Amino acid sequence: MSRKIFALLTFLCCAGFPVAGYTQAYPERPVRLIVPFSPGGTSDLVGRILASKLSDDLGQTVIVDNRGGAGSTLGVSIAARATPDGYTLLVAHIGLAINQTLYSKLPYNALTDLAPISKLGISPSAVVVNNKLPVSNMKDLVALAKREPGKLNYGSAGVGSAGHLSVALLEHVAGVKFTQVPYKGGGPSVAATVSGEVQLAIPVMASAATHVRAGRLKMLAVTSTKRTQAFPDVPTVQEAGVPDYVYETWFGFFAPTGTPKPVIAKLNQGAAKALAASDVREQFVRQGLETDPSSPEALAKLLRAETAMWAKIIKSAGIPIN
Repeated sequence: MSRKIFALLTFLCCAGFPVAGYTQAYPERPVRLIVPFSPGGTSDLVGRILASKLSDDLGQTVIVDNRGGAGSTLGVSIAARATPDGYTLLVAHIGLAINQTLYSKLPYNALTDLAPISKLGISPSAVVVNNKLPVSNMKDLVALAKREPGKLNYGSAGVGSAGHLSVALLEHVAGVKFTQVPYKGGGPSVAATVSGEVQLAIPVMASAATHVRAGRLKMLAVTSTKRTQAFPDVPTVQEAGVPDYVYETWFGFFAPTGTPKPVIAKLNQGAAKALAASDVREQFVRQGLETDPSSPEALAKLLRAETAMWAKIIKSAGIPIN
């Protein structure tokens, strides 16, 4: 069925005309869920958990299709250009907002080519420092960085990575300057912080947790809006003295623009049901995630706000545009 026909169906639905027959029949065959990353990562885990629960709820198999490459833009492009019939869906994360500025010639526009379904969850990062660094909280770290601008080194997985952008955001809101040392992944950057090769990093919680529990790193704060269940005694960055700082890796559920609204609503309900399951919440917590379902409108608002914010941060930090 063409995009024009689906756009007409959506219009009729919005205008009050019934499209119940189509909605009740959906889905009549397996559904493809694109994850724009290789198997094994957090996005893949979120996608597979969602696919399993949706398969039960929809009565059709939901097949995870890993399409990694080009910083997630390959898989997102496939989803954005798919027929908007509810049979090709997407699990994506904060990279949707970041990539709108980081890449100058994207084959899609996340703000117009994707229809938000539901937010799925969030993963905070952690501000960790080498044990020998003479700081015990965020105020100490910011004060030291202001006394010695650019002398503290931080590890990241490279230009444009979460570890890079989370520190760039801290520099922007706290008025400090650090020096980036890129590594071939988040794991090596954390290992470099443990060894003292660099003094700090802001990795995802899952990468930092083991080292912190073993006493190999000091965790000064978590980057989310609220404390994490994994480390309830560790304050947020906001609580610790940097009130304008929040960095959360959020995960969202999307369809191509033009997908009928009743289908979006059905998938939103399925996602909410999946995220309410106790086993799903437990799996998320084990990976440093927290379930966080939302309405389609709330996810759309988040994507717009994050896209605008990261455009400002990327340009302010002088990060190269690809």
